[in-house]
Amino acid sequence: MSKSRNIFLLFLLFLLLLGCKKKIERVDEERFAFGTYFKISVYSDNKKEAKKIIDKAFDEIQRIDEKYNSKVSGSLMDELNKNQKATFDDEGILILNEVKKAYNISGGKYDVTMSPLMTLWGFSEEVEPRTTIPTEEELNQAVKKVDFSKVVIDGNQVIIKEPGITIDTGSFLKGYAVDRAKNILRAEGIKNGFVTAISSIEAIGGKGDGSPWKIGIQNPNNSSDILGIVELRDQSMGVSGDYQTYVEIDGKKYHHILDKETKYPVKDKKMVVVVNKNGLQADLYSTVFFLIPLEKVLEIANTTPDLDVIVVDENDKIYLSKDIKFQKR
Repeated sequence: MSKSRNIFLLFLLFLLLLGCKKKIERVDEERFAFGTYFKISVYSDNKKEAKKIIDKAFDEIQRIDEKYNSKVSGSLMDELNKNQKATFDDEGILILNEVKKAYNISGGKYDVTMSPLMTLWGFSEEVEPRTTIPTEEELNQAVKKVDFSKVVIDGNQVIIKEPGITIDTGSFLKGYAVDRAKNILRAEGIKNGFVTAISSIEAIGGKGDGSPWKIGIQNPNNSSDILGIVELRDQSMGVSGDYQTYVEIDGKKYHHILDKETKYPVKDKKMVVVVNKNGLQADLYSTVFFLIPLEKVLEIANTTPDLDVIVVDENDKIYLSKDIKFQKR
């Protein structure tokens, strides 16, 4: 066989292999959990296999919802709240230790036992919407049952030392769920993907073309407008804002991020965005940073590796940590 014929056959084989190469597509699934919608997107050359992997990630989200969500009857958190004590597994203790760490970083301002105050303000499906601002007496009575320092972790035993104090997982558990879903996707071989539960986001790699994921940061004053774009690659994002959940009393809006010292919504910030490598911490710290002074927020972000923030203050001024990749619009 001549040399030219060999080259021709190799060329035909190359074309054949090119023709057999599977097309990489984006596969999306959306499901309801934690009282909101979760969305998972992955890039794959096998749509059927990708859907199976996505199913596994959603199974993990459901497992966490059923096992730890304080609003789910029979969960470990529900058992703890009802009995004032419970035996947690190592995973549950890990979650609670992260919550305790956030509590300490905030100087006690971030407190997951805020249910009495939240309910008083009307942030509960169990109460009718408020028509008047809570009185000082009502606020003082409610805050008596707010104190995370009464939650004691002893090995795998968790004890609430004062009757009436309960834990609400709403400010952090979604972040843990998206983080776990991300880990499932990675373990199953997904190189490029995305998990989101509105204010909690996980990016695996970048998009299918290799570019980073680009996330629009909502203008807290106008839901149809964006302040700018944040690029994510193998990163987590948590967002807390005064526009996300609020009650309206006498024509004025009162948002759900309450300062337990003033017993009123925080006034000096409109939005906090946290970017790091851990979904649980991103969710936690977006609320922590909403509650503590701006100077302290920037100090922590600028001295902690892989931690960045965007803060919009009450006057709409935007503050950025030194390494954040933010393209202002």
